[in-house]
Amino acid sequence: MLLLADIDILAVRELLHRYDLNLEIVGDGLPIPGSYWGQPEAGLIGTTVFARTDTPVHSLLHEACHLIVMPAERRTTVHTNATDSIAEEDAACYLQIVLADALPDVGSARLMSDMDAWGYTFRLGSARAWFENDASDAQAWLARRGLA
Repeated sequence: MLLLADIDILAVRELLHRYDLNLEIVGDGLPIPGSYWGQPEAGLIGTTVFARTDTPVHSLLHEACHLIVMPAERRTTVHTNATDSIAEEDAACYLQIVLADALPDVGSARLMSDMDAWGYTFRLGSARAWFENDASDAQAWLARRGLA
């Protein structure tokens, strides 16, 4: 599992900044604010994604993508649970795979492998199979909002 400590944190900050999001690094062993799944999974509150150096990259990207795909007015009030609908969840999953290619030493192939290892579930059995063969609805959802 690729962790935040394994990659360029500055590149992550720059990527999130493109979407008007902030990354706050929490100290080792401390609780992660806004973490839906608990430690060491990323958390979100407002426009900030919280993570530790032992946070999986897929988790950080997933929570960031929830913030990216949600309407701006919801961003300011969101705390911990960002899911609004299955369509929004699918869009966040799709976008995290796309954005993984924007991070050095990550890439979509590695991210999808980590998603499978963590336990994401898709009809076709893997993140790659879903992304390549069954994600047209997520692509369309993102395109309608100018995010694809």
